[in-house]
Amino acid sequence: MSEALDGIRAVDSAHELDDILALPEHLGDALWRVESAAIEPAPASGVVVCGMGGSGIGGVLARAAVGDRLSLPFHAFREYGLPPWTPPDRVILCMSYSGNTEETLACFAAAEAIGARRIVATTGGALAEEARRVGVPVIGMPAGLQPRAAVGYMFTIACEVAALVDATDPVRGEIESAAAHLRAAGGELAVGSAEIADELEGTIPLIYGCDLTVPVAYRWKTQVNENAKQHAFSHQIPELDHNEIVGWASGDEEPRFAAVLLEDRDQHPRERARMELTARTIAATGSPAVRVETEGETRIERLLWTVMLGDLVSMHIAAQRGVDPSSTDLIERFKGELGRP
Repeated sequence: MSEALDGIRAVDSAHELDDILALPEHLGDALWRVESAAIEPAPASGVVVCGMGGSGIGGVLARAAVGDRLSLPFHAFREYGLPPWTPPDRVILCMSYSGNTEETLACFAAAEAIGARRIVATTGGALAEEARRVGVPVIGMPAGLQPRAAVGYMFTIACEVAALVDATDPVRGEIESAAAHLRAAGGELAVGSAEIADELEGTIPLIYGCDLTVPVAYRWKTQVNENAKQHAFSHQIPELDHNEIVGWASGDEEPRFAAVLLEDRDQHPRERARMELTARTIAATGSPAVRVETEGETRIERLLWTVMLGDLVSMHIAAQRGVDPSSTDLIERFKGELGRP
């Protein structure tokens, strides 16, 4: 595994690669942290997961992973405040790695205003301080990670809270199985991600998902943005076959774009056919069309396997470009200029 990752280590000043490879351990630790928080199960009409960026993606991924077994509404919300239809018997899970994300703090306050039950997941900051002041349960996370590298914590916490309010069946055993699956697949993921990055080199990746892989495609896009410091975009099948597919019509002598199609065995047969035809259509223009099939027995295993693969691909692209994946100076400068609300 180590040789396939040497190029990343040469530019990775903050050792973000080690945090990505620690995803299996993060999953197990997150299960322990939820259990240690001793949150009492209670009936609810569903759950809303609030968070932004690397803190918010866990809720989106969890919603996709448990989607076929949901018995109550499960929404991921990435804005200020709450959806206007939110009833007071909905559980509001506010996730902010730093604890200072202003949109999530606004959601926390909005949940209080409607009298909804709140749960917080954070390392500290203003969110933890306010939650503890008013007696809201806090699920703690370890400090020292980039928020985007805490995806295993955010995903697991969202799944576990959904189970606590009976929005879905418990999936603890499947998360533990997924962690074992990722450990066993480490070498394969390291090599496979390097091969995909080689196919994408010098292009802007357009990542396409379907059903389970729609939020994973978005995760790939944001990881390329943050780690490789370049544009990437995501879309989903079947919708893109009604619009974006036309953008490939002219082709390029020197391809500027490459497609990555994230496929899963549970896709509708017609969606599978669309994936195959979309890939052929793009390849016929001379642009790369990389097809990735998820691996694993359960939806959770397959989703997390593909997340880890994409995280590693983004790190390889960063190495190709000679940029430090850990730096997010532009985001920090933007927050500084925006100032406090």
